[in-house]
Amino acid sequence: MQHLTHFYINGTWQTPHGNERLKVVDPATEAACASVPSATQEDIDAAVHAARQALPSWAATPASERHDLLMAAAKEMQRRYDELRDAHVLTVGSPIEMAGAIHVDGPIEGMQYYAERASRMEEVEQKGSVSLVREPIGVCALINPWNYPLHQLIGKLAPALAAGCTVVAKPAEQTPLQDFIMAEIFEEIGLPPGVFNLVTGVGSDIGPVMAAHSDVDMISFTGSTRAGVQVAENAASTVKRVCQELGGKSPLVITENADLEAAVRLGVENVMANTGQTCDAFTRMLVPRALLKDAAALAGKIAREQVVGDPKSPGTTMGPVVSERQKSIVQHFLRRGLEEGATLVEGGVDAPDHLDRGYYVRPTIFSDVKNDMEIAQEEIFGPVLCLLGYDSIDEAVEIANDTIYGLSSAVYARDVDEALPIARRLKAGQCYLQDAEFSFEAPFGGYKHSGNGREWGEEGLLEYVEVKSIIGT
Repeated sequence: MQHLTHFYINGTWQTPHGNERLKVVDPATEAACASVPSATQEDIDAAVHAARQALPSWAATPASERHDLLMAAAKEMQRRYDELRDAHVLTVGSPIEMAGAIHVDGPIEGMQYYAERASRMEEVEQKGSVSLVREPIGVCALINPWNYPLHQLIGKLAPALAAGCTVVAKPAEQTPLQDFIMAEIFEEIGLPPGVFNLVTGVGSDIGPVMAAHSDVDMISFTGSTRAGVQVAENAASTVKRVCQELGGKSPLVITENADLEAAVRLGVENVMANTGQTCDAFTRMLVPRALLKDAAALAGKIAREQVVGDPKSPGTTMGPVVSERQKSIVQHFLRRGLEEGATLVEGGVDAPDHLDRGYYVRPTIFSDVKNDMEIAQEEIFGPVLCLLGYDSIDEAVEIANDTIYGLSSAVYARDVDEALPIARRLKAGQCYLQDAEFSFEAPFGGYKHSGNGREWGEEGLLEYVEVKSIIGT
């Protein structure tokens, strides 16, 4: 049981102003595994003030020095790899044999990726008599989710630091441990005081305070669309920049001449990864109606390959969902799917037979889903895949775009040449062709209710940048 008692503010571990503490629960055992302090207005003010005071000198630090510090952080993350991995096993419920690859490798690479791009801040673009220069946007509040806590932190933090911004970070209350490790890493490598500040608390309580704070220049938020609307409303009064990565209900369009087994396997494994708690998961699989029965049988077979169990046990491929609340939400949608008339191919409401505790959910496949069903429109955020039939590519595109979301999408066709024209018609921030994998070069973010702004890639750095035009040079 870890009792983390201090916030990291202005380069030191500071005692919170309040006495309230938050319990962190191991979703595999339902038992408390840690506790953290809950920030007050005074704590947030102190963290923001420290970031504001540190901003001028950090913004003026040569890009080469920022590069070296970010690379040192990446090196220290590698040294503390097992601790970072185990934090995700303990609080996210990620299987130990997969947690490093899913939750730690990418963030280390991401830190290095933006270290190499710090020099972009010193480049001057000349257009005739106009010079375009880049400056850091200022103090940034980073509010992160519980599903990929380190990945999402680094996706915001690394470009912010590379750009010369200072930050106040708030992890999800369910999964705060890796952020404390990162604070220790920044202390160890000698990051200047006030450049990185860490507070913890319930998002609905302190998120609005951070978003509305007059000394915060930008807020980057990842979470539900509902919460994202509240963040934007709170930020509006100070006209700060808002970058949001919100919900998704992403389609995978499989064409009639695709390799059906390969396409279905990709779709099922994509949804089941991280116990379905992935905002850009391909949770709607669109299949030619004549192939729907075969696709459903394949999907059920592949879902049954998942080994659901204790994330600390070797061989487990799927752990629990993150909390009792999340389990209840998933079970609600499982019941709704049955009520709406979808065909249950695999899984269902009942917990796995061999698990008498923990927030476990069966890998579930629904077929014969209509796109106006609740399970096809709402983000479930659990290991639940919906199969929908279509009669033409035009209908598939119409179904794929018939959603309030637009975070990601995928097309599996005969080959890339056939897939590309379909991808161009999908209203989503990303589209994966065939078996393409995640890339840091691909800006990540959504259309419509899936948010605004981008993370990763060159655009991820530009979110933290103001462009100044100097005319007459």
